[in-house]
Amino acid sequence: MNSDSTANVFMAAHLEASGTAAPSSSGGEVIGAFHDSRMASACWTGVNLVPIGMTGDDAAALGALLGESGRRFSSIFGPATSVLGLWSTLRTFSPEPFDVRAEQPLLEIRQASPVPPAATLRHTEPHELEQILPACAAMFEEEVGYSPYVGGGEHYRRRVASLIRRRHSLVDFDGDGRVIFKAELGTVSASTAQIQGVWVNPDYRGQGLAAGYMSAVVNEALKLAPVASLYVNSFNTRALALYRTVGFVRAGEFATVLF
Repeated sequence: MNSDSTANVFMAAHLEASGTAAPSSSGGEVIGAFHDSRMASACWTGVNLVPIGMTGDDAAALGALLGESGRRFSSIFGPATSVLGLWSTLRTFSPEPFDVRAEQPLLEIRQASPVPPAATLRHTEPHELEQILPACAAMFEEEVGYSPYVGGGEHYRRRVASLIRRRHSLVDFDGDGRVIFKAELGTVSASTAQIQGVWVNPDYRGQGLAAGYMSAVVNEALKLAPVASLYVNSFNTRALALYRTVGFVRAGEFATVLF
């Protein structure tokens, strides 16, 4: 099975946290494709689908199997070849997706950035949940295209609170208590910390602040794992330029299907 720790951080983090590939309490489970009694590829199937090493006939077969089951998913994300291979057959059974993002460069950095880090970036405190939630929701809507509160926001609220509790939420506020910048270490395994939710307040954009903040995020990520990673839409040229400045290099290609 594909052992690329940067690309497969979601699955690695789940297995490390649970200690097992057995179904979770929420009904998520790992489905594997076996060749000669050996697992050749796998896919997390829960609210989201996250395939790893799932290519060619295996991906197409899994897409058909899941489609015929009638299950519905919020998204499919992961290495592009696996995601698009699975989607090639699942699409026959699925409702029209909100978006298909077929090109999302996967980036990584393995050492401190040459950019001086912003000294004011810090961990979000639990009592600051209400302060940071609007910024988190704004980032989500800018990135995904719809509000995280569609269908009720309690799950999203719990997700943000969990990141704060685990000290995976990073923020800087201005003197009026407004978020200037925020980011999360959304998925963390022993080998990789994946950065998510990067957002700069529109009132502070264009001031050259983002590189210093991202440098500080990298420093925090590298305290948890030897590699910091993230993935970004290929059309987001400003973000790609920022991450190159900070020192990220390309490690692969992701894709996402959003429903």
